[in-house]
Amino acid sequence: MASALGTNLVIGISSRALFDLEEANSVYDNEGLDSYTKYQKEREDEPLEKGTAYHLVEALLKLNTLGVGKIVDVIVMSKNSPDTGLRAFYSISHYGLEITRAAFAGGASLSPYLNAFDVDLFLSKSGEDVQMAIDSGVASAMIYSPPEGYISNTNQIRIAFDADAVVFSDASEYIYKTLGIEAFYQHEKENALKPLPEGPFAKLLKTLSFIQSKFSKQESPIRLAIVTARNSPAHERVILTLRAWEVEIDEAFFLGGLPKDKILQAYNPHIFFDDQHRHLEHSSKLVPAGQVPYMTSSPMHDIEEA
Repeated sequence: MASALGTNLVIGISSRALFDLEEANSVYDNEGLDSYTKYQKEREDEPLEKGTAYHLVEALLKLNTLGVGKIVDVIVMSKNSPDTGLRAFYSISHYGLEITRAAFAGGASLSPYLNAFDVDLFLSKSGEDVQMAIDSGVASAMIYSPPEGYISNTNQIRIAFDADAVVFSDASEYIYKTLGIEAFYQHEKENALKPLPEGPFAKLLKTLSFIQSKFSKQESPIRLAIVTARNSPAHERVILTLRAWEVEIDEAFFLGGLPKDKILQAYNPHIFFDDQHRHLEHSSKLVPAGQVPYMTSSPMHDIEEA
């Protein structure tokens, strides 16, 4: 019997994030809905190639086979109609993915359905859909194109997070952007013992940490990392905040502004979440990656738009 919603880690994913649908999407953009519908129907029996988030989803679903009960639900969430979305389900069956739930909105916004399905993480290639998800309080990221030659870790799920504006709120980053690095360091030193406010991915990180606790440290199928531009003395507040949350991070990299791409290549995550395109532009060519937008109501959103 299928598990009730709300009892597991629930991943909502667009068909374009799960599979490579760029050619089909190009038909839609250039020729319209009728041509797109015809294109998809004519190719229903052709399995789609794996997309950027495929390896993450595949790895997370394997958690359900490790003897601790059902942990993960994955729901395909698409603006496609049920008719044009059928190809995605044929591809799911082709790859043997245990995905049984779907929401095909027929062009309508997916935002109302995210909370209806109790989605913990939404992954999409639509910036508009991701922005609406973030604004409605759901952890969400806009997925970049798949990195060429990427080979996922088959023994462990590896997920990497940026710190500010992803795991933590963007309040400290706003100080850095508006007042400069020295003001940022001073603020973080003065508030080192005060936990950072939660960001859009705080709940997801806590959930993953809780899942980790179901396994021994030596046998954990999940490994978590923080990869941040922060460095000393701004590192202390990060560590003490995670301790206050009772979240154990396996690895942390305080890079002090150094490029993140080589560190991420060495860590080899199934996905990396960051809020800034400048960190993702090169990293996304080496590992799967997604950009986390600022909430529309955040002053950081106006800074980035300027």
